[in-house]
Amino acid sequence: MTASVGIVFLAALVTAIATGLGALPFLFIKQMSRRWLGVSNGIAAGLMLGASHALIAEGSAIHASWTVAGLVIGALLVAVSSCLLQVRSDLHVGELRGAGASKAALIVAVMTLHSMAEGIGVGVSFGGDEKLATFVTGAIAIHNIAEGLAISLVLIPQGVRVWKSAAWSIFSSMPQPLFAVPAFMFVAAFEPVLPFGLGFAAGAMIWVAVGELLSDAFKDAPHSNVATSVVLGLVAMMTFQILVKS
Repeated sequence: MTASVGIVFLAALVTAIATGLGALPFLFIKQMSRRWLGVSNGIAAGLMLGASHALIAEGSAIHASWTVAGLVIGALLVAVSSCLLQVRSDLHVGELRGAGASKAALIVAVMTLHSMAEGIGVGVSFGGDEKLATFVTGAIAIHNIAEGLAISLVLIPQGVRVWKSAAWSIFSSMPQPLFAVPAFMFVAAFEPVLPFGLGFAAGAMIWVAVGELLSDAFKDAPHSNVATSVVLGLVAMMTFQILVKS
């Protein structure tokens, strides 16, 4: 294959920048009620659950045991991290303080961990067939827009500005170019790690979706609204993935 380190870095950088596009719809939304906050958290949870399903399926196709191991460890690590963040009353993220800042930090941290696995996936794909690399890069870039939307659905209703939400979304995906290059240079070493990384990212996102987003959503909106929003988010993400693969 004729790909170089520079091409791999630029391709992965484009996928990272695409995450910021998920915040753009909020340029047209000026005010949000408590019910919309609950619905937003529900949609974000559905998007994360849909993304997690795709990661588990992809990882299991490579090595099921390593994927399950990553799934469990990822969920446990985020559970511990959540407990540690909750005791930090002085924590702040931009305009957010206290509990809001803790949730924002947890969401961004989890999506950052998730992007490491995606970066390895990009790098490994460039170490093989050129058509596969093009498909993987394009699919992740489009997928990242939905992930940026999920992050924005959590941050913006809490008062974070649109441009800052876009910046945090891009920041969460910056590990992609950083991990894509070494994965491309040392494909043989990184390829066995990929299923564990995919499972780890899925476990982390599932915990956040259920333990944080849904918990808050049920406090702000009727259960029927939350359930509907979760299903819509889940269906949207899975439909999105099907269209990308077809």
